[in-house]
Amino acid sequence: MGVSGPIRVVVAKPGLDGHDRGAKVIARALRDAGMEVIYTGLHQTPEQIVDTAIQEDADGIGLSILSGAHMTLCAKVLELLRERDAEDIKVFCGGIVPPEDIVELKALGVADIFTPGTPTQDVVAWVQENLRHAG
Repeated sequence: MGVSGPIRVVVAKPGLDGHDRGAKVIARALRDAGMEVIYTGLHQTPEQIVDTAIQEDADGIGLSILSGAHMTLCAKVLELLRERDAEDIKVFCGGIVPPEDIVELKALGVADIFTPGTPTQDVVAWVQENLRHAG
């Protein structure tokens, strides 16, 4: 993106999943590390998430999915980013994702997946290393 300033991350809860404690913990950890975080709240559609990320000039989207719909929801977010010529916005995911789905999600274009128990400092370090501005 070539924009100076802090890394900007949209943290989103797509679909019908109503459990947002993990998303809030990650959002707080990223904020505490000096990033700008836009938390979209519960029950967001992929369209709403992508619209927010583009409007907010985000460097990345962190999807928190515990509902089991990670394959469908991640694929839709990636598809919408491609359609909107916004593939420079990296997508990462956290939640309950079976190991066999992690390989497939990465093949689809999800930059990384963080499963339950991942230390927040590992997520922060990954974001700092992978969502740095070009400028």
